[in-house]
Formats: sequence, C-alpha cells, structure tokens
Amino acid sequence: MTLLWHDERPIGICVFAAPAAGLRPRHRFFGLKPQTDPLYLKRLNEQLWVLARVVLHPTYRGAGLAAAFVRQACQDCPVPWIETLSALGHLHPFFERAGFVRVGVVQKDRPLSPRGYARLYGNRRLTAETCRKSQYATPVYYVFDNRPGRSPDPGPA
Repeated sequence: MTLLWHDERPIGICVFAAPAAGLRPRHRFFGLKPQTDPLYLKRLNEQLWVLARVVLHPTYRGAGLAAAFVRQACQDCPVPWIETLSALGHLHPFFERAGFVRVGVVQKDRPLSPRGYARLYGNRRLTAETCRKSQYATPVYYVFDNRPGRSPDPGPA
C-alpha cells in the first residue's frame, strides 16, 4: 500500500495484492503454463504483484497527479513486475500514462453461472443483477516493467 499526501492529509492510495494463480493474458505474455504447484505460486508472488486498487480524493482528480502517483508507487515496489486489470482501459489511457503496457483483454470462454461468480468473489452471495452485468466484462490486462535499470516511459504529459 502506498499513500499520497498533501501536507498532513492523505489524498490517494495504491493497494497492491498477490496475483491470482491463473490468468490467460499473463500466461501468454510471460510464456508461462498454468500451474498450482506451491513452489510456482511462491515464485509468482516473489516476482509479480497486482495493483488492485487506486483511489484519489475527488478534489484532486483531473489535476494530473494520478498517473505520476501510480508510476512512483509501482517503482517503489520490490518486485520486477506489476500487473493490473481495468474495465475502464477500453475508454481511458490512465494506466498507459502511468507507464503500464496494454497486453491484452481478458476474454471468457463462456459466461459464468451465478455460482461461478460467487467463487470468484469469495463465495459471497451475489445478486442476479451483479452476475448479469459481470458476465460480459472484458477488462484490459496491463503490465508494468519494474526491473532494475529500466526507466518506464512516462507516457503523454
């Protein structure tokens, strides 16, 4: 987790998490085969984090701070790769401005049943409306190269 401060007040946060074991665009990008071996999962967690959430106080949105904040938060991570998924990636180049590379789109082979979505979201009960809206979601998959000695392209100003 990284906080963005303005004087004594936190105005933004980036939350990082462990990656899911399986994600097709990641496997294609890195040339990996899906595995559930504990050693594979341990190595994955050592090499890759997920930028799970970015929040910026509404007063500061549109001021050009968010992309630089996300870029710096990623550069401060102790792992060589950061990935993120964004449904808004189809509409807004925010993550590209922060130095991420658009790798692909998550496509589902078939819509999941309500039970399948509940498993994705921690076995919580989901409304039929939530399942209906989610079945067509195709988030964009992004990767941030944080390897030592590489300076990411800051993107358009």
